[in-house]
Amino acid sequence: MHVVKQSELLQNIYTTASSCNSIILKPFCWISKSKYFFTKKYLDHKELERDVLRARVFYWKRGYREAEVDTAVVPRGRNKVGVTFLIKEGPATTVSNIVVSQPTALLSQREIGRRVVLGKDGPLNMIRLDSSRVFLQQSLNDKGYADAEVDTSVVLDAASHSAVVTLTLNPKYKTTVEDIVVNGNDDVSERTIRKSLTFHIGDIFLRSEMLRSQRALYESNLFRRAAIEPRPPIDIATPDSAKVIVVTVQEAPPREARLSAGFNTIDFFQLEGRFTHYNFLGSARRLDIQAAIGNLFASSLNGRGIFRNASVPQTSNLARYFVPTYNASIDLRQPWFGSPHNELALSLFTHRRSAPGIYVDRGYGTSITFTRELMERAPASANYRFEISKVDAGDVYFCINYGVCDFPTLEALRGNQRLSPFTITSTIDRTNDPFSPNRGFRANGSVEHASAFTLSDFRYNRATADGAAFLQVRKRGAIGAHARIGWVNSLGSTTQAVGVNASLGGGILHPRKRFYAGGSHSVRGFGENQLGPRVLTVPIGVLQSHDTLNAQCTQGIDVTACNPNATGLKDRDFEPRPLGGNFVAEGSVEARFPVWQDLLGAAFVDAGMVSQRTNPALPKRRAAITPGFGVRYRSPVGPIRADIGFNPGTSESLPVVTESIVNGQKTLVTLQTRRIYAPSKGGGILNRMVLHLSIGEAF
Repeated sequence: MHVVKQSELLQNIYTTASSCNSIILKPFCWISKSKYFFTKKYLDHKELERDVLRARVFYWKRGYREAEVDTAVVPRGRNKVGVTFLIKEGPATTVSNIVVSQPTALLSQREIGRRVVLGKDGPLNMIRLDSSRVFLQQSLNDKGYADAEVDTSVVLDAASHSAVVTLTLNPKYKTTVEDIVVNGNDDVSERTIRKSLTFHIGDIFLRSEMLRSQRALYESNLFRRAAIEPRPPIDIATPDSAKVIVVTVQEAPPREARLSAGFNTIDFFQLEGRFTHYNFLGSARRLDIQAAIGNLFASSLNGRGIFRNASVPQTSNLARYFVPTYNASIDLRQPWFGSPHNELALSLFTHRRSAPGIYVDRGYGTSITFTRELMERAPASANYRFEISKVDAGDVYFCINYGVCDFPTLEALRGNQRLSPFTITSTIDRTNDPFSPNRGFRANGSVEHASAFTLSDFRYNRATADGAAFLQVRKRGAIGAHARIGWVNSLGSTTQAVGVNASLGGGILHPRKRFYAGGSHSVRGFGENQLGPRVLTVPIGVLQSHDTLNAQCTQGIDVTACNPNATGLKDRDFEPRPLGGNFVAEGSVEARFPVWQDLLGAAFVDAGMVSQRTNPALPKRRAAITPGFGVRYRSPVGPIRADIGFNPGTSESLPVVTESIVNGQKTLVTLQTRRIYAPSKGGGILNRMVLHLSIGEAF
């Protein structure tokens, strides 16, 4: 058997072998053949005879019309037999030519080439021929010829084992929408259903618009079932070019409530609750009330097992990163706002987020968004968001990024500030699966502006672009590629607006608007946000306990003279703090391949670079390339993913920040000497491995 897969042939015949119910039950199957562990299959001689015909038909449909099939039944012990199918595939009947005939040039040669999946000089695959007929008919339907027909004919040459295939297109006539009839609705008004339809009375009837409208009805979550079909003509022999479209719906419960819980290695345990009303005050208006709380049990779980060590230096308040985070919002969305392609949304929100050791971000506000679907699965949005934000970042963050190291100014920066950007976003998705795509592409881009005009204290321009493409390999494998690029620039008026000395320049950016790299959805050879400009923090007591011969350090005369490379100091004594950057570029290539049933493997190479222009004393950029591998399990909620990336293990010369007490006041200082930091160097390859656990693909 060379031209077909054995697994596909076995699926098309009745006779199958007895087998263990699961690979997990194999040890029990060796001991017992109980029905709880083992499924017995019995030989049916009549079905075996039919299997010979089934196998011949299987080969015939795939172009091997002279295939010969026989069987042999051999005893294999008491009440056991082995069945062997003896197959002689024979020569293939090849397609010598494909002719597509159409009375008028309705379809271009390019369209025909994309729709005809039967290959010239390949086997006469009748399944592919029928698919080509259906695809060509759909193309005519999409041009308004709803009753079009495509006829096929095959002329065989037995001597040369070849065939000429002809597909004849008969478009007939253009069809229009004469009337629209709605059935099955009770609580949802007919007017609301008609607003969702992308076609109207008098339009050219296009099946693609009918399917698009049907999807819109399903996506509203108002209906368990939604069918849109043209009413069959009274006389089938004389079809009518004017179509009556029947919309039949079965309504779903208009309200839904959900409560969930989970955990991950960064945010510890989380709880989430959600209430949705899909027809709030009618017109398919959707009300979402959502609340989530995370960082639960952080103080007790931090640094244990898989949970990340989020400890911070003594100068920062350790508790701020262990307080529960929350996110709550009330969203009101009006679909089909003035057009079936439009949506208007209004939101009220509040949140408390934290990136361990980087910042705690509190905020509340409102936003309004207008979205228009430019084409199928390609929306564009304009959003204005007004937010009162309070950034309680670590002292190190302000000291290094803003050049502010005195505590009065640090507290000023931690006050309430307005973050009010105007954003335009566009997205296109042409993938075949939202969870685990293996064909197509998707991309999104956004531009963002915040200034006095938008009532924002943090003022900047920001742009991002993100894209991924997938190429199918055989049936379940794929090669994927991903790229991300981002740029942000702070405006000079930010310093005055946030109440910081203008001599600091225009480098102040809200932590949320900086770019970070590294993590499960980024460069996987690094921990979360760890690729890019960084500084090291260390408690002053640790430095003084090791740099014992340095009197200026041990006596606190000048702590900046402490030596961070003193004998006995280990890399683990220092905590790396990502600072973010003004520019990011990332790229990934990943091969995904089946391992067993719903288990898939992956091999990948990630690359990334983050650069900054905030502080010339810091490294301008950092880049890395990290290979890795992983496994995915396709669960009902999406792929459960475990990836291991390999850190390059290179050393860095990083600034070191510690605390100092001057005139009874705590302040942060940068040591005169940098630390040669290489936590992944030495210790073998295991020390360079970075584990990521997540739900969902990396891209």
